[in-house]
Amino acid sequence: METVTSDEQVFDLLDQRLVQALMVDGRAAFSRIAAVLGTTDQTVIRRYRRLRGAGLLRVLGLPEGERVGLYESRLRIQCVPGAAVAIAEALARRPDTAWVKIYSGGTEVGCLVSSRTREDHEALLLRKLPRTQQVTGVTAQTMLHEYTGGANRRFGRDRLTAEEIAALEPGPVDGEGGAGEDSEDLVRLDDADHAMLAVLARDGRAGYPELAKAAGRSESTVRRRIEYLRGSGAISFHVEVHSIHFGFGIEAGISATVAPSDLAAAGRALAEHPQVPFAAAVTGAANLAATVLCRDQRDLYRYMTEGIGALTAVHRLEVLPVLRQVKRAGLLSDGSRLYDAP
Repeated sequence: METVTSDEQVFDLLDQRLVQALMVDGRAAFSRIAAVLGTTDQTVIRRYRRLRGAGLLRVLGLPEGERVGLYESRLRIQCVPGAAVAIAEALARRPDTAWVKIYSGGTEVGCLVSSRTREDHEALLLRKLPRTQQVTGVTAQTMLHEYTGGANRRFGRDRLTAEEIAALEPGPVDGEGGAGEDSEDLVRLDDADHAMLAVLARDGRAGYPELAKAAGRSESTVRRRIEYLRGSGAISFHVEVHSIHFGFGIEAGISATVAPSDLAAAGRALAEHPQVPFAAAVTGAANLAATVLCRDQRDLYRYMTEGIGALTAVHRLEVLPVLRQVKRAGLLSDGSRLYDAP
């Protein structure tokens, strides 16, 4: 029987190909994945269950803030020495946070906050955090535009060919799924949608019977609604896996300052770099934010000098190595393992 322990740092080739197949389509049928990867259904199912059961892999279905009207801010929180772990863990337990991390030096915490109402958002930014005695400063940036493909860009796609990626891409959506919003309007989520999302936030591959029970709708209605929400960009399916299992030992946050006239071109160029799973235009003096994954310090140095360093539009650059990842898109982290928040 195949086994995996949290001490194993690198997945084998089939593990990596399975993970990257799920990055293309987190809800793809195992039979479809098996056909593309050239193996059996049973092998794919066994691998997935093994990785998920060991706490090394999760697929999550999450709302896209810009499309569903969430209030989102990227926070950098400065704190007194020794307080970062407690502050990061408190933030990670909140249902409205993601990507909670402690930067090297141990006195700064970063996170993304996504609130359903302006009041909840302002309460955290204006009252709760400023009143925390161990917090010495808070910087909040609004994400204006994301240049990368989010979850599907994590760790690149170097284990799949272009033909395999094309074979895994979700097909076009038939029908509207009941909402009728066009591509420029916000997608309105009702109580049934939120009930489905609560299930998908814990298991993005949850079956339609479970989703139908949570939403109080028929399976066919739920299937059409999920397809619509996905096709309209209102929800996406994220693959949670630690970068160390793909051989990337260093993660760093990037804050860059670019002239407004060059921002779009610089953001698009940055998004093409295989080391960058996330890049976005943000408010503030440092108007371009990114996450960089590198194998080691020398790899990070090469990227700073030859990768982002080649973008002449970047005037100022701040690199913040991540000391500890406390929470990713939806799950808390512990070393190389992932687990559900209480």
